[in-house]
Amino acid sequence: MASTDLAPTYAALILADDGIEITSERIIALTNAANVDLEPIWASLLAKALEGKNVKELLSNVGSGGGAPAAGGAVPAATAGGAAAEAPKEEEKEEEKEESDDDMGFGLFD
Repeated sequence: MASTDLAPTYAALILADDGIEITSERIIALTNAANVDLEPIWASLLAKALEGKNVKELLSNVGSGGGAPAAGGAVPAATAGGAAAEAPKEEEKEEEKEESDDDMGFGLFD
């Protein structure tokens, strides 16, 4: 990827690190300061995608399999007597069985 493709992302990360609201104007200002010519539509799209989100929290949750469940979701599970807590374990076992079908007698380079 060229540096012009990554420049708006880096600009958004700089703004998030400084605790400044991420707007298209600020992204354009940072990319212009870095001598990167950026079309305003890309800055606008990135700003709208990150609007209302905590970028630092998003970065700290990379690879965790998704965000934390909503606080309201914990209340019904606790009142269900633990039955809801057992359901995800069963789903995980089913997924593991499906993944074991990988070896079908031929490989990637056969």
